[in-house]
Amino acid sequence: MKCIQLLIILSLFSIFAYPQAPATEVRAVWLTTNWGLDWPTQGASVSAQKEELIKILDKLKNDNFNVVLFQTRAHGRVFYKSKIEGLSPFFNQSEDFDPLDFTITECHKRGMECHAWLITYPMEKATIKYTGKGKRRKATIVNDKPDYYKAIEDRWYLDPGRPESRQRIRSIVKEIVSNYDVDGIHFDYIRYPSNTGKFPDDDTYKKYGNGKTLQDWRRENINTLVTEVYDEVKDIKKWVQVSSSPLGRYKVLPEISRNDGWTAYETVFQDAGYWMRSGKHDLVFPMMYHRERYFYPFLDDWVANSNGRIVVPGLGVYQMDEQNWPLKDIQDQMKYIRENKVKGQAYFRTGNVLSNLKGIRDSIQVYYPTPAKLPPLTWLDDVSPNSPTNLQIQKDKEGYLNIAWEAPDSTEDFTYNIYVSATETFDKENPSFILTTGLRANNYSFLPSIGEFGFYYFLTASDRYHNESVVCFPAYFVHSEEEH
Repeated sequence: MKCIQLLIILSLFSIFAYPQAPATEVRAVWLTTNWGLDWPTQGASVSAQKEELIKILDKLKNDNFNVVLFQTRAHGRVFYKSKIEGLSPFFNQSEDFDPLDFTITECHKRGMECHAWLITYPMEKATIKYTGKGKRRKATIVNDKPDYYKAIEDRWYLDPGRPESRQRIRSIVKEIVSNYDVDGIHFDYIRYPSNTGKFPDDDTYKKYGNGKTLQDWRRENINTLVTEVYDEVKDIKKWVQVSSSPLGRYKVLPEISRNDGWTAYETVFQDAGYWMRSGKHDLVFPMMYHRERYFYPFLDDWVANSNGRIVVPGLGVYQMDEQNWPLKDIQDQMKYIRENKVKGQAYFRTGNVLSNLKGIRDSIQVYYPTPAKLPPLTWLDDVSPNSPTNLQIQKDKEGYLNIAWEAPDSTEDFTYNIYVSATETFDKENPSFILTTGLRANNYSFLPSIGEFGFYYFLTASDRYHNESVVCFPAYFVHSEEEH
């Protein structure tokens, strides 16, 4: 079976050769919890739900992903223990189980970051429920402050023009960042509904418009939220990254007709380019769920507007199912990203990747042959940490190599990267030397391959901003095939 799998991967590689993988790259995936699309199985026991997530994360780690965008809030329900909003019904109400905390811990065990993915403005369905007396009432979440919400089509939305809406989102973000070791806050649906011509905010505009055009006022409402959240996050934990997933097309481009579909800036009033230019975003994950002329020029436009921030195009793997895209469309996009030195890619969504839809997981395993470090956030901090010390290696009776070291002399939190080379020299930017990245503990154990005889092991520390130290003094270990 392993031989067959290897032949499949080699055939993929020969048919579709990717540019060499870099040593530093964002490799992200959206993990959807709403409706249990990726996780969890509704009604399963807590232990079963935990085991289910562990298996998912093990597979992502095996495929060399390094960022999990974990859906933490959806439509006014949350996936953590909150004093502001209720827990999603897709999880068991257990005092001992906090889905967000568990996910963060398990991601960190595997050297992956966990970013809290929040559905921003959309709330619950705007269904009308009948009481026993024949009276009608609004859906439950909006009952407390009905003036804060607007209904359009079949859903309630927080009104972006109201200061109370901004405060609601800010309080949720503050609660998460203050109480959890998240690596990032990731906003989704941080926009007006697509059918904005019907969004009933005339009263809010009249009260708060201050002479601006409706379009400029709406963009300013979202810009204000982004600015306030970013500043508050950095006041609490400067290293926590702030990002969002705007529509894949930022603005109308000269070569693309305005009638060719919606854009972030013109249609739903997302000015994510401004968020990066004004220094209020660390990353942007545009939802590039399009093909050909609706993908490539718009990705170039995002990079041109990035202000040195990290652009991570989101690839619509799900379209191979819903729109019957061929695998080659996604492969072409992956290749273009590498060729143009874009700093990473993200995939929507986890279930489509791990089910190997049309062979996408096989392709990703070729695309990610080795682990990767994360790009440094130099606009937040550009000082490299001190190196770890006292690197030691021992082999146990089961044949595992146990590598241990001492942390740099500092109160900071670090992750660690291990490199391996047959000689005393190596290149940190050559991915072929990387053994593992993102370690949180001061030790690492693995079973070396038979036939490895003598190797040098190198170690670096990275801070929470992904700045990497110089290499500590290496350790040399002689492997003996007879010992295995």
